[in-house]
Amino acid sequence: MAVTLADITKLRKLSGAGMMDCKKALTEAEGDIDKAMEIIRKKGQAIAAKRSDRDASEGCVLAKKDGGFAAIIALKCETDFVAKNADFVALTQAILDAAVANKCQTLDEVKALPMGNGTVQDAVTDRSGITGEKMELDGYNVVEGPFTAIYNHMNKNQLCTIAAFNKESEEAAHNVVMQIAAMNPLAIDEAGVSEEVKEKEIAVAIEKTKAEQVQKAVEAALKKAGLNPAHFDSEDHMESNMAKGWITAEDIAKAKEIMTTTAEQKAANLPQQMIENIAKGRLSKFLKEVCLLNQEDIMDPKKTVREAMKAADAELQILAFKRFTLRAE
Repeated sequence: MAVTLADITKLRKLSGAGMMDCKKALTEAEGDIDKAMEIIRKKGQAIAAKRSDRDASEGCVLAKKDGGFAAIIALKCETDFVAKNADFVALTQAILDAAVANKCQTLDEVKALPMGNGTVQDAVTDRSGITGEKMELDGYNVVEGPFTAIYNHMNKNQLCTIAAFNKESEEAAHNVVMQIAAMNPLAIDEAGVSEEVKEKEIAVAIEKTKAEQVQKAVEAALKKAGLNPAHFDSEDHMESNMAKGWITAEDIAKAKEIMTTTAEQKAANLPQQMIENIAKGRLSKFLKEVCLLNQEDIMDPKKTVREAMKAADAELQILAFKRFTLRAE
């Protein structure tokens, strides 16, 4: 039977597929809308399976709140062109709307929600068939509390943050979610940083401090011998500096002997207590940088976030936050 423009338009509205894809599906289904929908769906499944090993590094990240519940979700794809497509953004928003309406706690719950003639996951697969790109849901995060705030950085749908507070304070809460977007904190305060992370930072700080102390001793020994440390900081520099006539082969041999001997002696006699004290200082600096309340407030650098929140409302407290971005940082 002949396929009419009205049927094609109807199928396009139902499926979101292109006009030609709808015409082909209707022709194959002999005008049966339901069969045509199934054809389009199977096409999406085939394309999704074919591109399953592709990298979906672009996409759309959105955040939404409903009273004391806020959520972030990302629908990922392969190209920026598809990520900015209005239908793609609309699908991401529809999925987020359903997730928030149902107060979903996990991504699996979101994928299983009903949407159209199937589930949310089916809708994503169908869209993959329409665009020809791999698509996947990711980054689903939620917070809950008496008051929530959300932020979509520059409204570019690439980086979103959400936070829950013990009470309403619109402006202060908005500043905090902007802070989270800009400064990427690891935790609210030191209590939120695991002992494993602290121990790792201490270990790194100790090794870095030891290396610096050894390097200082080596540089001092070279200077004492009348050699410029900058001329001997790498094998390439030594060769280059010798070619330029700045140093001789004898200078290199002498410098290497001094560096090896001094480094060994210094490493064997490092003051442990001093090393640990410097490492603890570095850990404190690290915690200031990664703990939200300890960070310098981006709106008023003379204050910490804790001080800025207290100035806005002495009783205001942040209970939880989440941040998701598609960009490597």
